Order: sequence, then C-alpha cells, then structure tokens
Amino acid sequence: MVFEKCRDIVVEQMGIDKDTITLDSRLIEDIGADSLDTVEILMNIESEFDIELNDEDAIEKLKTFRDLVEYVESLIK
Repeated sequence: MVFEKCRDIVVEQMGIDKDTITLDSRLIEDIGADSLDTVEILMNIESEFDIELNDEDAIEKLKTFRDLVEYVESLIK
C-alpha cells in the first residue's frame, strides 16, 4: 500500500511511467528528481498519509525509492 501510494505520487510529480519505479530506483539518478521535485514529493506524501516529515533530514537520507517507502512506513506505524 505505501509503495503504491508513494509510487503514484512520484509518477504524477515527475511525469514518468509507473513501471520504471522499483524499490531500488534512485530518486535523483534514475527518477530524475531534483531538490525542488523532492520537496514537492515529500509535501504530497505528507498530505496523503497525514504525517509530518523532516524535509532536510529526508532529503539527505532518502537516496532510493526503498528509503522513501521505509521512511514513510516507519512514521505511519
């Protein structure tokens, strides 16, 4: 569930095919997200899951889609 919702948010933000996103996809190198894209993705994830993310911490630590999904999962449990 978290994977699919996060994937849908990234797909909409980045305008890419959902099949190109795997857990091992790198946010910058593979998905093409820059810092502004990343902030917007995080804001949409906060809204979708009704959670609060530490944007600075998240941008530094979240390198892959797996990192993003695991981070969100840790906050909604």
